[in-house]
Amino acid sequence: MQAGLVVLCLGYVLSQFFRAFLAVLSLDLERDIGATPEDLAFASGLWFLVFAAMQIPVGWALDKVGPRLTAAALLLVGGAGGSAIFAVATSPLHVSVAMGLIGVGCSPVLMASYFIFAHEYPPARFATLAAVMLGVGSVGNLVASYPTALAVEWIGWRATMVGLTVISAAIALGTWLSVRDPAKVGTEHKGTLLDLLKEPALWLIMPLMLVAYAPSAALRGLWAGPYLNDVFGLSTTQIGTATLVMGSAMIVGTFVYGPLDRVFGTRKWVILAGNVLSAVALTLLCVWIDYATWLSVLLLAVIGFAGTSFPVIMAHGRAFVPPHLVGRGVTLLNLFGIGGVGIAQFVTGRVHAATAENGTTAPYTAIFAFFAVTLAIGCVIYLFSRDNMD
Repeated sequence: MQAGLVVLCLGYVLSQFFRAFLAVLSLDLERDIGATPEDLAFASGLWFLVFAAMQIPVGWALDKVGPRLTAAALLLVGGAGGSAIFAVATSPLHVSVAMGLIGVGCSPVLMASYFIFAHEYPPARFATLAAVMLGVGSVGNLVASYPTALAVEWIGWRATMVGLTVISAAIALGTWLSVRDPAKVGTEHKGTLLDLLKEPALWLIMPLMLVAYAPSAALRGLWAGPYLNDVFGLSTTQIGTATLVMGSAMIVGTFVYGPLDRVFGTRKWVILAGNVLSAVALTLLCVWIDYATWLSVLLLAVIGFAGTSFPVIMAHGRAFVPPHLVGRGVTLLNLFGIGGVGIAQFVTGRVHAATAENGTTAPYTAIFAFFAVTLAIGCVIYLFSRDNMD
């Protein structure tokens, strides 16, 4: 099983890469195929929404078919196929189609590993294991920054995408060869997604799940690039360096969050403190929107660090899910987490277009304010949730 988890982790590295690399490619795609920031926001949002929509069939497949076939087949068809389409794209529409297909390919990878954790390890270790997988997989976030910028400069973005096609196919094959499905849970209980939606505790957790990951994912995945270029005039490689800093902060944050629920004996207050910090950093970024490059990069790093509470929120929700519905439970939570990013990208793309004529900084002030307000609302609802350390 350990070898299979390593391969799934490599697949998650790929997933993290695909949700973040458009920020680095933004200038090249605008020059070569006329893709505007709004076009890329749509493509990025489509990746997240398709990814989120896939959580329903993926949850069913994990419970009924198992993680081996589910992850291998979707990664081969979606990941490799979408990358190949991206490599030959000649218009923003092609990029959007490719990103949607890649979203299909990436959709089962993390949940397949979480499914294995839930069935093979004690519940108290779930948050730590989930955070380790997320943290190691987030290396893809780093690869999608400065290294990708260098690859694009050396061989071009099309050749880079061809390489990703080959890598995606190789990881899909490795998943098929190395992952073993856990033993099925023996129970007479039957259940559906509707049974999970009847659990009141989840409805106080899911609103924060919807908005917590969106700021760091959306900014790192797209808006950091146009913002730093439009406001401070940074080049592709400089943007790559800045996003490398933010991506590194996200990895550190993931590992820091992981054990904190056991250290402090609470998930709720660890999650709440981190997301309040993220909301404060977003507010400061609005206030100091064009003060200095170093300050903006620092605040982006804080948002990245504080915005990685995803695995702990997942563990909080997982505690209210019965064993025979683990697959559908973790994918339901993931639907909210990833779907929130997709919705946010569509909204912020429209916000950027609507405020673009109001000055260079106006679109980004509006985008950062949107994330700060929605995150604050999520935190208020989450205040009424029930802590659970089972």
